[in-house]
Amino acid sequence: MLQREALPAGLPEVPKLALPEVLAGIWQPRRYKVMHGGRGGGKSWSVAGVLLVMAAQRPLRILCAREIQKSIAQSVHQLLKDQIVRLGLQAFYEVLETEIRGINGSLFLFSGLQSHTVDSIKSFEGCDIVWVEEAHGVSKKSWDVLTPTIRKDDSEIWLTLNPDMETDETYQRFIATPSPDTWVCQINWRDNPWFPAVLMQERLKAKRSMLKEDYEHIWEGRARRVSAGAIYRLEMEAIYEDERVRDVPYDPTLPVHTVWDLGWNDAMTIIMVQRGPLDVRIIDYIEDSHRTLDWYVEQLEKRPYRWGTDYLPHDGKTRNFQTGKSTEDLLRELGRVSVDSQPVATSVEEGIKQVRMLFPRCYFDRRKTARLLECLKRYQRQVHSKTNEPMGPLHDQYSHGADAFRYVAQWVPHMRSSKPPKPEKSWRDRLLKGHSTSKGSAQAA
Repeated sequence: MLQREALPAGLPEVPKLALPEVLAGIWQPRRYKVMHGGRGGGKSWSVAGVLLVMAAQRPLRILCAREIQKSIAQSVHQLLKDQIVRLGLQAFYEVLETEIRGINGSLFLFSGLQSHTVDSIKSFEGCDIVWVEEAHGVSKKSWDVLTPTIRKDDSEIWLTLNPDMETDETYQRFIATPSPDTWVCQINWRDNPWFPAVLMQERLKAKRSMLKEDYEHIWEGRARRVSAGAIYRLEMEAIYEDERVRDVPYDPTLPVHTVWDLGWNDAMTIIMVQRGPLDVRIIDYIEDSHRTLDWYVEQLEKRPYRWGTDYLPHDGKTRNFQTGKSTEDLLRELGRVSVDSQPVATSVEEGIKQVRMLFPRCYFDRRKTARLLECLKRYQRQVHSKTNEPMGPLHDQYSHGADAFRYVAQWVPHMRSSKPPKPEKSWRDRLLKGHSTSKGSAQAA
């Protein structure tokens, strides 16, 4: 433990502050300080105490932030208030409803990040320290707005979090690939000398009863590979355990079929599939929005694949009331040789069952289908606000790729492993051919 002698000099009036030894680096200046781990490590409690001590030593402006803060009750305001009492600093700090002030001019502010724009967050650019609690939930947009705003000389950004997904922006930016000016500290229950006996019992109970992945996430601070509430959680875990997310090279002896989920304002997704004798190979993926159909065809034609059939959902036959043409018609006009649409829509739940049956046969290219894998790992159900009962799948940024994969499961039985035959000529072509033959015969006569 770090006792009083380990604190910065000049604070005899501040009571003894003891910290877990792994947090020794918290006193050293760094642009980013990242403390991550599972339940019971004492991350937030320790950070609150250190910031209060630092702000008692010299005037500091400290922003306490999180991604979403709809009320002061969702902030660390109460935690700081409790630490003020514990440290005996009631005479030094004035605890107000929305801020905390020190008699030396120190100020603690509280705010959510999601609601801020580049302009509105400028009011915090003079902060000395930003403490981002529950930082695992902070989006890329919020980090991109916050980090250049905190620009005062020697300013610092502190993060406390139990990582959620290993592909989350915060985890990738600050833990998986930290910059040289980052101090990263993992702190778990075993690092906390004051870990209470009641929590020890809870931990042991959890270890006996929980899934291994859940226990390691909650108590050991391990980032999840698949979202806890994912519809395909067990199937996706199995795919990774079986090492079926790997390099999946294009096999030129097999045609590449495409499976589409159509969208304009929503995302358009295209999955590229090769069906082998015993397996289904997901080799490539496209996702975008507000693009015209010819753009997607251009992206496909840039790839050096031997094409099979373009498989569309049931609305692929729906004709546009302005042009009178369907997506099927347009794809054929754009040079796609074999196009097919589902005759009728299949229920979402039936499609989910078909996907579960398909998963054991699937191999995914780890690079080209990374976005699709992310969609499948995060595809979740809506939860009823009152009963907490799961309902239909959530319609969000991850549902489009998952919808397309449902169509893959429905189309796989129809996929040929050889090149599709050329489509029959239209009645106009047959008529013209017949006219040409008749004319030629007449001339010969």
